[in-house]
Amino acid sequence: MYDQLTFETREDDLRLRGCWENVLKKVSALMAPKMAERFLHRIRPAELRDGVAILEVPNSFNVEWIRSRCLSDLQRAISEELGETVLVELRINATARRPEVTAITELRAQPVVVERSARCSFEPGDRYRFDNFVTGQSNRLAFAGAKAVASDPGKKYNPLFIYGPSGLGKTHLLHSIAREVLQRDPNFPVVYISAQQFAEELISSLQQGKIEPFRRAQRSVGIWLVDDIQFIAGKDRTQEELFYTFNHLHQTGKQIVLCSDRPPRELHLMDERLRSRFESGLVADIQWPDTETRSAILLNKAHEEGVPLTTQVALYLAEHVPGNIRNLEGAMTKLAVQSSLNNHEISMDLAQEMVELHYSKAALARPSFTQILDVVSKFYRIPVEDIRGTSRKAPIALARHVAVYLTREVTQGSWKHIGHQFGDRDHTSMMHAYEKISKMAGGDRDFANVVRSLLRNLNPDGQ
Repeated sequence: MYDQLTFETREDDLRLRGCWENVLKKVSALMAPKMAERFLHRIRPAELRDGVAILEVPNSFNVEWIRSRCLSDLQRAISEELGETVLVELRINATARRPEVTAITELRAQPVVVERSARCSFEPGDRYRFDNFVTGQSNRLAFAGAKAVASDPGKKYNPLFIYGPSGLGKTHLLHSIAREVLQRDPNFPVVYISAQQFAEELISSLQQGKIEPFRRAQRSVGIWLVDDIQFIAGKDRTQEELFYTFNHLHQTGKQIVLCSDRPPRELHLMDERLRSRFESGLVADIQWPDTETRSAILLNKAHEEGVPLTTQVALYLAEHVPGNIRNLEGAMTKLAVQSSLNNHEISMDLAQEMVELHYSKAALARPSFTQILDVVSKFYRIPVEDIRGTSRKAPIALARHVAVYLTREVTQGSWKHIGHQFGDRDHTSMMHAYEKISKMAGGDRDFANVVRSLLRNLNPDGQ
């Protein structure tokens, strides 16, 4: 009897038996009740060995039926319950029958009191609010989507996927959503987590055998805010857990908001099931702001911090300080400090002096080929040696073509010289890569934004 415990019973076997009732419920819901009673309920969970769950069935007919009808469903349900990828092996045992409810399953069936996690009491940053988020043509759609989500979570734009380069306001919008929701209902269950934090906590919970508390913390929420989702690209186990969490929240009508540095279709190492779900709601981009929007953001920041900045000086900084909004705000801080140290008011002369001292050389510097490869490598999460190599795999080939395009745009080098840098490739292949990226950017707005973002990262003052 599988519910009889001995000193030889392994902990993994107990885990398998302990989750079996939940597995039966999930898989039984996918078929007719008579079929579930006849076949599923006669399965006996026997052992869990090195990622393989051994299930006992009474005869070979049951084996064939399960293999052809529900083996993948069983594997998926067991994997979800145990928090790890598990394969299923069927073994004939004529005494297998529907298991009685055991002490283990009785214990699991008791109501669980879930303590409110630290993230459910998340407090948004004071400086992140909708009323101080400066909107322009570059971010209007993302702002409208965030406002709609905050006003009625789970009803509109679910999921909401916001993407754009670092430092342009994605985190600001996530905090603003949380702030508005919590102002309306301080007890509303909000989770804000970065994808990196999600992966680290998942690993920790698996190591400590606490996967269920981790799942409850992520799934017992009303709104789920996930920042930097691109971090989990290529991390299969984390993607699998996030996939089940996403499905659970979406199916129960909970609001999901995700942020990334690129659109879903550009997350090449992400599971296709996740990418398609990310695109099922509203996908909104935040592009590099124009000079006027940058100036308005700076004036707004100066007003909040009590810095006496004139419109003329703000416009000058917006035009001459390279990089994202964080860089621009950093320039204003330098200017304010310099003004205080010299006991002079913030003037155009002081601004020009500060820009000449701290930013002119950076603006004029031309990135090296190594820097270009490094930027592309980090963006696509593909090693530099693979980009320079000969692999024809689609994600690697795309990264290589983008690197060729950026090299030509930034360095203006000859095709022959660029081909030499990419492993002595023929100049015609370099021209082909450049033309391919140009054509893709011309016909795909999302991809064009990605290319512009990479160019801006390499040459902040020139794009």
